[in-house]
Amino acid sequence: MVMVYATGHISGAHFNPAVTITFAIFRHFPFTQVPVYIVAQVVGSVLASFTLCLLFDVKEEDYFGTVPVGSNVQSLVLEIIISFLLMFIISGVATDNRSIGELAGIAVGMTVILNVFVAGPVSGASMNPARSLGPAVVMRVYKGLWVYMAGPLCGTILGGFAYNLIRLTDKSLREITKTGSFLKSISRDEAR
Repeated sequence: MVMVYATGHISGAHFNPAVTITFAIFRHFPFTQVPVYIVAQVVGSVLASFTLCLLFDVKEEDYFGTVPVGSNVQSLVLEIIISFLLMFIISGVATDNRSIGELAGIAVGMTVILNVFVAGPVSGASMNPARSLGPAVVMRVYKGLWVYMAGPLCGTILGGFAYNLIRLTDKSLREITKTGSFLKSISRDEAR
């Protein structure tokens, strides 16, 4: 959450290759920049993982990456669902000028926290291919890694598609209802 506020104005707070690719698909990010960002995201994850191993003398049994606890299919489905939710929220707060941009970091951060509570015990709640790839490369643990490459990418693309599907207009709620509150507009219509 803090990193979104700290780097959002510089790089758009792109830490997740699946989100970057989805933004490019829906034309919120230039395709020409996608490879540069993905390389930076993966290199950052590998360097961070390597730093953790150096600082804390991490043993094989202390693996800090993500591996499926249940079946690969369970973890894949959970990664798709939680990545869908994450991208849906990101699309709402980062690409829709009707949202309150100052709350973007809180909305995204709370979504990540809730996703971790729900999916963490089964899949590790990665939601980010780079977050899973860095520790896997450094510690050479590749069990179920494909889940964390495919799941978040599928989920974010579906989440971006769903948000863009329901975004019917660029008008704000106030412009559509002629009031600041949807409930007021409903009660006003019922009174007529």
